[in-house]
Amino acid sequence: MSERQFEPDEPELMDRPEATPAELERALTSLRGLNRWFGSYRLIMRFVRRWVRAGDRVRIADLATGSADIPRLVVDYARRVGAEVQIDAVDFQPTTVAMARQLSAAYPEITVRAEDVLKFGNAGAYDIVLCSLALHHFSESDAIRVLQRCRELSRRFVLVSDLRRGLLASVGVHLLTALIFRDPMTRSDARVSAQRAFTLAELRGLASRAGWQNFGSGKFALARHAVWLECGAA
Repeated sequence: MSERQFEPDEPELMDRPEATPAELERALTSLRGLNRWFGSYRLIMRFVRRWVRAGDRVRIADLATGSADIPRLVVDYARRVGAEVQIDAVDFQPTTVAMARQLSAAYPEITVRAEDVLKFGNAGAYDIVLCSLALHHFSESDAIRVLQRCRELSRRFVLVSDLRRGLLASVGVHLLTALIFRDPMTRSDARVSAQRAFTLAELRGLASRAGWQNFGSGKFALARHAVWLECGAA
């Protein structure tokens, strides 16, 4: 297994302040396609179906939300089953936040916030905290801080999922960005992401160092993995 390759002074293109709205729009459209068809939605909904039931009233935070496609997915599910959710969707990139607000205009349950995920929110303010495909954007020390913040914000459940480093991720990303998701920002960032991702063993280690106890962890289809906390486990 190759070592993680992370250069803190070289953020992914979509994280850079000079990223243009047109570039971000194309990249975020591609990311929604990747989430939909290559495992992220399926992984998220596996837990949401367990944690959100008919008649529930649930506060949720989605950290590093991008274009807020996962909050919209969760709201669609909640509406179908008769649950009431309020979701704070948080991202630091102002242009991305503006796009997320526009895409979520028909979802009054979602509030999109332009904030630093490491400083956002009050302890115990949420029933569920989600963070998907974001941890690899951070240095190891900041990834631990993200996991700590997720744990602090939630009084019940946490799910942190991400791309899993390995041959499958590297080959799959190269094929997808050569054949389907070909815009320059997506092609560059996706390939860098495959190198910056953590292994499952590394992710477990980060969660332990963040103070998580009795947490679940596992591999999922299409080079995804996750760690999670459930009621009473934190």
